[in-house]
Amino acid sequence: MLKRVCVFVASALMIASCSDKPQSTETSSTPSIPAPPDVAAPPADAVRTPTGLVSKVLSPGTGTRHPRPNSQVVVNYTGWTTDGKMFDSSVTKGQPASFSLDGVIRGWTEGVQMMVVGEKRRFWVPAKLAYEGTDGPQGMLVFDIELIRIES
Repeated sequence: MLKRVCVFVASALMIASCSDKPQSTETSSTPSIPAPPDVAAPPADAVRTPTGLVSKVLSPGTGTRHPRPNSQVVVNYTGWTTDGKMFDSSVTKGQPASFSLDGVIRGWTEGVQMMVVGEKRRFWVPAKLAYEGTDGPQGMLVFDIELIRIES
């Protein structure tokens, strides 16, 4: 019986780690990171791309190379809905996330390519570039992302 439970738990962890999007793990015991004051709408000095993605550099990076659309990257991130509710965070999990940019929401694929290693940037991701029509938080989402490393 114990062996079956261990296999089930290992399988569940593997499935969860193979997801194509950040997964919410917020529970009553998970600490929540307060939303930034501009979570409801981007400030006037934020930059807007033709797709509607809006971003603002919070701290510049030290790198010069940008990830490609299919790069494997390592990031720290926190995501909020525009009403200030945190729905996911690698920071609260205590471990950076690693994923391929072609396996995440379109807003991340576009946005992280704008970054260099060491950079921290806030993104306002419109619903059409986020989870619209799929499982996940709906509407515009706000992410603070720190690009730690480009692995490929």
